Amino acid sequence: MRIPPFKLEEFWKKYEFTAPYLLCCSDAETWELQQLLTLADPDSLKLWESLNLGYTESPGHPLLRKEIARLYTSLNAEQVLTFAGAEEGIYCTMRVLIEPGDHVIVIDPCYQSLSTLAETFGAKITAIQLKSEDQWNLDLDEVRKAFQPNTKLLVLNYPHNPTGTILEKKVVEGLVALARKSGAYIFCDEVYRYLEVDESLRMPSIADAYEKGISLNVMTKSFGLAGLRIGWLATLDTAFLSEVGAYKLYTSICNSAPSEILAIMALRAKEKILQRNREILLQNLHILEAFMKRNKQYVSWVRPQGGTMAVLKLLLPVSVEDFAEDLVRSEGVLIMPGSVFDLSDNFFRIGFGKKNMPEILKRFETYLQAQGRRYATPH
Repeated sequence: MRIPPFKLEEFWKKYEFTAPYLLCCSDAETWELQQLLTLADPDSLKLWESLNLGYTESPGHPLLRKEIARLYTSLNAEQVLTFAGAEEGIYCTMRVLIEPGDHVIVIDPCYQSLSTLAETFGAKITAIQLKSEDQWNLDLDEVRKAFQPNTKLLVLNYPHNPTGTILEKKVVEGLVALARKSGAYIFCDEVYRYLEVDESLRMPSIADAYEKGISLNVMTKSFGLAGLRIGWLATLDTAFLSEVGAYKLYTSICNSAPSEILAIMALRAKEKILQRNREILLQNLHILEAFMKRNKQYVSWVRPQGGTMAVLKLLLPVSVEDFAEDLVRSEGVLIMPGSVFDLSDNFFRIGFGKKNMPEILKRFETYLQAQGRRYATPH
């Protein structure tokens, strides 16, 4: 079994800790430890102060799983399994579900492992390609046509990374009806849930919407706590969850004890944490909208509906890969070329979930306009 290079993570490995100005971060503003401790309720603060640094329970701390279950409308703690980040949850799910010859439908673009792992484990992949000319919206008829007698799994990724689109409730209902008819699972990467621009558009969690729905989430993205490395799966299918829990014993086995307690604190203070992160995101989106109007001759976009990212299209007569390389080399500003997501046609990703985004965007705009004048000047 040979897994292909992980383009996105290789990109981050090259630039994340060397480029001074990151304009393509995928997570919300990070919290400092002391900030989180000040939000802690008395019970979780007591857990922190009396913490024993031994092994933890493999499924996750019972109180952690209880707090996670509160995020759903129809689940309890026994229907939640925690992991050392979201990636482990993806890996264990695909390892347990996929057998050679299975058919898997994936919405593309997506976080690479959502597609690569299923294919590596022997599945045949049908990718439903989202298109900018369709506002990055999913066509339910395309998904319907993609279903086959041996379709084992439909993989979703909403709010969508990297485009920021959200599925309408009627589309979710249609996808569930298709999966239920064929007996397929639905796996939904929901790591940007709670950062919808319009909260009334929040789609139901797939774990609540479908008996064979599997929801993936993590403390990293919407909560801004990447360093905790706490992710989870939630599902009504306890038989599946038991199999995945058994497989986890061959990977991380259990979580970090400090991380679990800090995650409990954060989930108990989720309203304050998410409110701050949403305020930063909405302020930055307003700034980004003004930037797009000022620079419409250089870049275009479909305004994101949720998450911390947007996909822009570079309208200058230069490849976005060359543009991005010169940008980071000359200005220290990092954007993410769409080729990292196998997107062609000069697309690139930027992030707007961080406090320093306006400052970095100004540097990017100065460079963009200079390049625009350069290409507009006859040689």
